[in-house]
Amino acid sequence: MNTSGDITRVEVVVQKYFDGLHNGDVELLSTLFASDCALKAPGIRRSKDEWLEMVQSRPIPALRGDQLRSKILSIEIIGDQAMVKAFVPVLDRIYIDYLGLLREDQEWLIVNKMYADYPKGCT
Repeated sequence: MNTSGDITRVEVVVQKYFDGLHNGDVELLSTLFASDCALKAPGIRRSKDEWLEMVQSRPIPALRGDQLRSKILSIEIIGDQAMVKAFVPVLDRIYIDYLGLLREDQEWLIVNKMYADYPKGCT
């Protein structure tokens, strides 16, 4: 059985993810993802380490003066698994992320990230 506490704990993880992306904080991001996390987009497959290197090497949105506009669109929790759909504008692109989380040892971790560009013309 899930409680509102489960939703809150997942929201906290996802907000830290948003903050980490916005601030280019790869140390924070590293703590949110399982070591064997898969990060996938159409035609792209990355390991956690490859993705963190990419985040570290790109401009930092907060330093560019970009506003943090990421938001959770939906959360579904069943037992010890959660799926989060998120709207994630980063730099000059807009992504829709699907984050798969598992609760293990009482801690929620992102174990899978699928992401794609938000389709042009959608509002």
